[in-house]
Amino acid sequence: MTVSIIGIGLLGGSFALAVREKYPKMRFIGVDASPVNGQLALAKGIVDEILPLNDAVAQSNLVVLATPVNVIIDLLPLVLDLVPQGATVLDLGSTKELICAVADQHTKRAQFVAAHPMAGTENSGPGAAFRELLPGKNLIICDREKSNPESVTLAESLFRDIGMKLFYMTPQEHDLHLAYVSHLSHISAFALGLTVLEKEKDEQAIFDMASTGFGSTVRLAKSSPQMWAPIFDQNRVNVSDALAAYIEFLQQFKQVIDNQDIKTSLDFMQRANVIRRVLDGIEKR
Repeated sequence: MTVSIIGIGLLGGSFALAVREKYPKMRFIGVDASPVNGQLALAKGIVDEILPLNDAVAQSNLVVLATPVNVIIDLLPLVLDLVPQGATVLDLGSTKELICAVADQHTKRAQFVAAHPMAGTENSGPGAAFRELLPGKNLIICDREKSNPESVTLAESLFRDIGMKLFYMTPQEHDLHLAYVSHLSHISAFALGLTVLEKEKDEQAIFDMASTGFGSTVRLAKSSPQMWAPIFDQNRVNVSDALAAYIEFLQQFKQVIDNQDIKTSLDFMQRANVIRRVLDGIEKR
């Protein structure tokens, strides 16, 4: 079986490494706009060779789109045009509604499977890829009923074989939920990073005084802007609603602090502590 990874970054590279460990005879072709990324992916053993897009797709049983979501939107129709009959196209994008809408317009829609691995780090590129990223994490598949059974079975089998837990949603449900549990947290980290950099001009003081709590909170601010700006744009309605709710709570918290209302401050934090029970329950599933 031949698999092409288009966009050999953190997700695409980690997927290839995890599948390669399970199926060492599988052949992997890399496609990347950056020659440096291509050479690094070869050196790390993520792919066996680097080819142009057309050549790679023509030889593939599975094509994995692992680029930023705006590039997926542009590439998906072209890849579906080129993909051989019986092959499968899979995307790993962090938004789904617009990507699925583009796929729905194509005559080869049934060869496409819309997927999103719920995994990542603040790092990017093939150098950040590692085979342990995806095992044990959740994988969301959208519009499964629109895909060929053979394509769905292939995608499900590969993800299950590398140890992922599968869930199913509509694209609309996916984008709504992700606005709150993923996209909002990244915006919060970017905003916190900007706030600290704007108000604290002494970078050495930031380094000296920053605690592990600050580091873990602002960690996501190191994420790739090239990846996240298109995500925020494609999911802008849901992200805007999530931000509005978040800003309202921030304003309430500011008012409580301004009023020295310790009782209400304690109540806010105790209500927020419920998230510990929720997250602990998820980890035990």
